[in-house]
Amino acid sequence: MISLIPRKDIPLALTVMTPIMAIAITLFVGAIIFATLGYDPLEALYQFFVAPVSRSDQIADLFVKACPLIIIASGLIFCYRANIWNIGAEGQLILGAVFSGYVALTFPGLPAWAMIPLMVIAGIFGGMLWAMIPALLKTRFNTNEILVSLMLTYVAALLIDWIVRGPWRDPMSFGFPLTKMYVDAALISRIELPGIGYLGQLHWGVVGALLLALCAWFVLDRMLVGFQVKVMGAAPRAGRFAGFSPTFVTFMVLGISGAAAGIAGMVEVSANIGQLQPEISFGYGFTAIIVAFLARLNPLAVIGAGLVVALAELGGDSAQITLGMPKVVTGVFKGILLFMLLAGETFNRFHVEIRPSRSSAAKSVEVQN
Repeated sequence: MISLIPRKDIPLALTVMTPIMAIAITLFVGAIIFATLGYDPLEALYQFFVAPVSRSDQIADLFVKACPLIIIASGLIFCYRANIWNIGAEGQLILGAVFSGYVALTFPGLPAWAMIPLMVIAGIFGGMLWAMIPALLKTRFNTNEILVSLMLTYVAALLIDWIVRGPWRDPMSFGFPLTKMYVDAALISRIELPGIGYLGQLHWGVVGALLLALCAWFVLDRMLVGFQVKVMGAAPRAGRFAGFSPTFVTFMVLGISGAAAGIAGMVEVSANIGQLQPEISFGYGFTAIIVAFLARLNPLAVIGAGLVVALAELGGDSAQITLGMPKVVTGVFKGILLFMLLAGETFNRFHVEIRPSRSSAAKSVEVQN
């Protein structure tokens, strides 16, 4: 029998070496795969890890790619710390984009100083509203929040598809399922540095994502509500004995994660797309789950984890364009990378204990007798 025993003390050297070993194993396995398929292993690895950050504007684009992942993962951490499993951040992102899009399309005459804050508030409301459904069903009927939040993702995808093909479709879109383009006041502006100009697609939403991660860390580590979240996740009976309400914590953490996903939807559309369309996310809500656990449910580490996952995504695109590598191959390599990193974290927190099964032990006793 194989058991995972939690480590009482995790050495600093083990914490540092675990991700290094995971990346080294990934590079070795990836090189074998690329060589087997007829690609130059060194060139393929260069396209994955170096080419996407070889220029300053590409580094800026890396932060842009990581932006929605950082925002969503910062919210999901609250749920997972409380042992509430929100798997529907993708749907909450979509609802945030729809609600903020309503503001942008209905009130195009608003000035930018009023438009952007209202869109943010609408995005928060949309994502939070969608997250309240599994919260209500869990606290009222004890339903499984994993299934409810996941199924609501597909409902949200069908909802935005119907909206952009029906009531909100632009008459001048030549039949394509697109809304009107947002006015300039509804677009998040790019960052312009004095004497340098624009750095790629870097926009102010990236700054907001970094600030949000810092705020999430402060709330979890320095405020009473964060203490409630951690206690209810680690020892629910002790939390109830201390007077903490499981219902309140469930609504709170799902509301926070839904609001964060809604903000990510607003930022993604306003900064990068400029209009609503059937596909506004490339699986950010699901990928952010990996980011949250890769960061060990630490909001500050979410920034680094988001950049690592974004680098894998951009590296896959670079390999496809430069080497003509099929998307399936790049997807396999990204999957290996993420699997190794998460497996490394598992071995970092637990040590493996192998014990003989009861039947084997009984047989050995019989043999001895």
